[in-house]
Amino acid sequence: MDRLQAMQVYCRVVEVHSFSKAAESLEMPASTVTRIIKELETFLGVRLLQRTTRHISLTPDGSLYYDHCRRLLAEIERIESSFPGTGRPRGKLRVDMTSSFARLFVVPAIRDFLADYPDVEITLSLGDRTIDLVQEGVDCVIRAGVPQDSATLVARRIAGFEWVTCASPAYLEKHGEPRCLEDLRRHHAVGFLSNRSGRRSHWSFVIDGEEVTAPIQERITVNDTDAYLACGLEGLGLIRAASYLAIPYLRSGQLRQVLPDLGAPTVPLSIIYPKNRHLSPTVRAFSDWIARRVAEMEPQWKLPVRDGCE
Repeated sequence: MDRLQAMQVYCRVVEVHSFSKAAESLEMPASTVTRIIKELETFLGVRLLQRTTRHISLTPDGSLYYDHCRRLLAEIERIESSFPGTGRPRGKLRVDMTSSFARLFVVPAIRDFLADYPDVEITLSLGDRTIDLVQEGVDCVIRAGVPQDSATLVARRIAGFEWVTCASPAYLEKHGEPRCLEDLRRHHAVGFLSNRSGRRSHWSFVIDGEEVTAPIQERITVNDTDAYLACGLEGLGLIRAASYLAIPYLRSGQLRQVLPDLGAPTVPLSIIYPKNRHLSPTVRAFSDWIARRVAEMEPQWKLPVRDGCE
C-alpha cells in the first residue's frame, strides 16, 4: 500500500463526503478508492469512516487521523514547493468565475498564462452561484464582494468596481431619463435573480452617507449577467451593471449612464481560495497573473463625468 497516496485519497473522501466524488476529482476508479480506504483501515487497525447508503461520517479515530494527514500533506507540499524543480506551477487547476468575467478578462489572454506555465492544465467553470471549493474540487474562485465565510476562506482583492445605472438610447427616448431617485418609480428595470442567494438584487444608493433602496418596477428578470446586459441593450428597461461591463457600451453609445450623482461604495473584486490549505505554486501563479491582468485593464473602467440632477 502506498501510504502517502492512501492519506491523499482518505483526505479527499473526507473533504467531499463521498467515495464517488473523491474518485472523480482524483481521476481514478471508484473501486480503487474503496479498496484504498479498506486497506488503510486494515493497516491502522481502526474504523475511520462510518458508511451508510447516503452518508459518510468520521469516527473519533477517523477525525484524529484526518487532522494528522492534513498537516502532514500540507507540510510535504510546503517542503517540496521550496525546491525549484517541484515548486514550479504544474498539474490541474480549476477556477470558477462568471461567464462575463471570463469573456472579458481571462479567455482573451489565457494563452499567455498557458505559454508561461506549459505544465498547467486549466479548467474554467462558469457561474456565480455559491460553491464549496473543497467539496467541489475547485482551487479558487473569482467573485465580487466579500466572502461570507471569512473563517475558512481567503479573499485577495484584485480590483474594485462601481455600479453604473444605464439604459439604451431607445429606452430613454421612449420613457425619458430619470433625473432623481423618485423618478425611478415611473420607470421599468430589468431584474437580476442572484444564483447565490436565490433572491432578486436590490438597487441601493448612498445618499448623504446613508444607504437607500430605490423603488424600481421589474417586468423581466434574468439570472445571467450577459442576458442582463442584452436586455438593457434591447431597451427592455434600466439596468445597473458593473463598470467594467458597462464602459465599452457607454463608449460606443449603445448604453447611456443615468443618475450619475447617485453613487455606492466601490465593490471589491477578489480571487478566493481556502484558508486552511497551503497555497500551491499553481494557484499562486494564476492568482498573480489574473491580478496583473485586471490591474492593466482597471484604468479603462473609469466612468465619464456627467452632470446629474440637482
